[in-house]
Amino acid sequence: MERESARGASPGQPFSGLLQQLARPGTAGAERAAGDAALRELGALLEAADWPALLREDAGVAPALGQVARALCGQAAPAQAEEARRGGAERAARVGAVFVQLLRGLEAARGSLGPAAVTAALRPAAPYIYIFSVTHRQERPWSSPASQRAAQEALASLLRVTGCGSVSEFLRGETADRGGRFPAVMGLLGPELTKESWKNNPATKYIFSWTLYQVTRPWLSQHLERILPPSLLISDDYQNENKILGVHCLHHIVLNVAVLECLLDLFPVLERPLQWKATEPRSSGPCDDVLQLILTHMEPEYRLLLRRTYARNLSAFIERLGILTVRHLKRLEQVIIGYLEVYDGPEEEARLRILEALKLTIKHCWPRIPCRLEIFLKALLKMVCDVAKDQSLTPEPVKAALLQEATDCLTLLDHCSAGQVTSLLTKAVQSCKDDKVLDCIRKVQELSGRTTKVGT
Repeated sequence: MERESARGASPGQPFSGLLQQLARPGTAGAERAAGDAALRELGALLEAADWPALLREDAGVAPALGQVARALCGQAAPAQAEEARRGGAERAARVGAVFVQLLRGLEAARGSLGPAAVTAALRPAAPYIYIFSVTHRQERPWSSPASQRAAQEALASLLRVTGCGSVSEFLRGETADRGGRFPAVMGLLGPELTKESWKNNPATKYIFSWTLYQVTRPWLSQHLERILPPSLLISDDYQNENKILGVHCLHHIVLNVAVLECLLDLFPVLERPLQWKATEPRSSGPCDDVLQLILTHMEPEYRLLLRRTYARNLSAFIERLGILTVRHLKRLEQVIIGYLEVYDGPEEEARLRILEALKLTIKHCWPRIPCRLEIFLKALLKMVCDVAKDQSLTPEPVKAALLQEATDCLTLLDHCSAGQVTSLLTKAVQSCKDDKVLDCIRKVQELSGRTTKVGT
């Protein structure tokens, strides 16, 4: 009889009472007891529900499911304290079982109501079920084998009910024009991904990063404003584990977003109009922050793919900042020198791009360059000598391009140093016997208007 009454009843009123129990304040023991009782009652209600009838007759079902899913997700959130995590994993397993029970009922209703009606009813609850599943699906300090199984089953059921073949499809939607649940998921994660809150929940960074990895081009571009700040925040942490995780997030963004176009379009929106007085230093903006972070990661990076990606994008930031690049000149100098020293494979993309960045740096920051003249001159001449002696598989056109870029940089250095470069090169040629190096020096002298006979 009790089951029959539940079968025909609207879940709105029972759900509201359960919500009060799930969120009831009090002592830890009393709160746990109330929550466990609410979970048992909720499970009985879901098992007894006639979902086709409820979804046809009661418009309040979908919002009620969203509220219940929110409360359940909060109940299963990992605890900060180590001693509370064991009980939290047990609670998460029970919450996962309730989610699975709900999803089974809705899945069965797809046959009579159709996929669209069931998916619409699940829409308010789906982001919470997803966050719960991702939180507990892998082995973590706050999970157990039982909670992992429950989370994995909940995620698989969620995909079936929503008609999605993968997590990626669930998040991004079927096409770039028909969006998925990624905005809703990020809307829930957003308040937990601020500078003040992102470490409150130990699972938040893992949920964000794993979710981010599931969305690729062309879908990711439209969400740049949501995903870039948390990635930068995590990568800028003092803990190495977080730094690495944040760099992986940034790497994924770089590979899957037209980063330069989006970033440079976004900066004018992010930067407030500057009310600058000549007697005060100009305040830094988002472009400064991003460039500083990029340079921080460029310097120790040893993986060639990432080095090429960083070098490819560096010039756009220098061009954007113009003379304000001087704020980053010390770090920029170290990065340029380091990248000029390393052979980058037959295409030499990283060194070609870093030479382009050096040219822009000299053009925009020329008043500060003379004091760094010797450092840049040595690095360029060393690279020229290395290229001239290179016996590897590097094509001759690539070598010629490197030498030409180096020549352009040397010429610019000479112009901003009042001819110091050509004077120094005139002395250097006395001990140089390589024709390619001498040809490079001669071109610099000719372009500077200070032609000197070399090789004698």
